[in-house]
Amino acid sequence: MTGPDFDEEPAEHRRFARYLHDLEAVDESDEADLVAVVLGDQDTTMAESAVGRHMDRRAAQLLATAAFTLWTDTMADVIADHDFLTRRLHEWRLLRTIVMGDPWAVDEVTGASDWFQRTATTTQIVSSPEALRLLRDHGRTRRIRNAASHRLDQLEQRT
Repeated sequence: MTGPDFDEEPAEHRRFARYLHDLEAVDESDEADLVAVVLGDQDTTMAESAVGRHMDRRAAQLLATAAFTLWTDTMADVIADHDFLTRRLHEWRLLRTIVMGDPWAVDEVTGASDWFQRTATTTQIVSSPEALRLLRDHGRTRRIRNAASHRLDQLEQRT
């Protein structure tokens, strides 16, 4: 379809792209303020999606660094009123706990979202045999169980 009503990209798509660009380029000192601005957009779903993508990118970058904890504490304050984002941040913290070899609870891992379980089984930085065995045996989907089994095989081949 063409014509004046179909040739132009919807305004929320342009804002979404601009938000992603701005969030990728933002200085760390201004990040929390920009996230708050984005979350103030009238299209809550679009705003949360943009911030969610940004959080996933930043969390993956910072996961194994000392800056991760300060970053998550800052983000937690900014996103506190957004349930999906709060859960995602919590799951990034759980992933870091596993990566760093700190104690974690079985029910947190088995009760985590499909996204978390897939990420934990496909991220090369996760090398906890205990977590991978748990997901191999109790992962929510066959895909997760198979990925956990594959990662365990990879770990065993290295030793």
